Amino acid sequence: MTEAKVQARPGGRSARVRAAVHRAVGELLADEAAEALTIPAIAARAGVHATTVYRRWGSVAQLLADVATSRFSGDLVVPDTGSLVGDLERWMSDVATDLADPDVLALMRATIGSGPEGGSACITDRHAQLGAIIDRERARGGKVPSVERAIDALLGPLYYRAVFGGEAASSEWARGLVATLMGICDLPQ
Repeated sequence: MTEAKVQARPGGRSARVRAAVHRAVGELLADEAAEALTIPAIAARAGVHATTVYRRWGSVAQLLADVATSRFSGDLVVPDTGSLVGDLERWMSDVATDLADPDVLALMRATIGSGPEGGSACITDRHAQLGAIIDRERARGGKVPSVERAIDALLGPLYYRAVFGGEAASSEWARGLVATLMGICDLPQ
């Protein structure tokens, strides 16, 4: 009796389709308004049949949530400078830089506008990163704000400026939010 030989497909068709569809979403958002995103347009740009996209994601909102979750998960390293202020300043600078990217903003705006799960897809990983920074400082014995207070003081203004403002926040402005949270100084203008 001979054993059946199984060939692994590196990445497989599923991974290739997912990558092509995610890339197509990014390209379409860069070229056109978010309202132009339709399953047929995305499928055509990705080189797959529209039923493939419908079967895997069901709707543009679910697809955008998947793309955003993929894009915003693990892309920033949680710094360890040895102090809470240093960690938060470096992290906020990195987040501000990320949010200044026009492609990131287009994806965020489209995802948030697509439905209730959209906002969560854009911020879940950021909340986890912020929680990790605060938990590490707590383990070092330092005085820390609650994660909720840090989210409100740091991410709230930064994301508001990115999504609704006319210009992205600078790294310096983002670091100023840390100073305000920590009660060190007033927010720079």
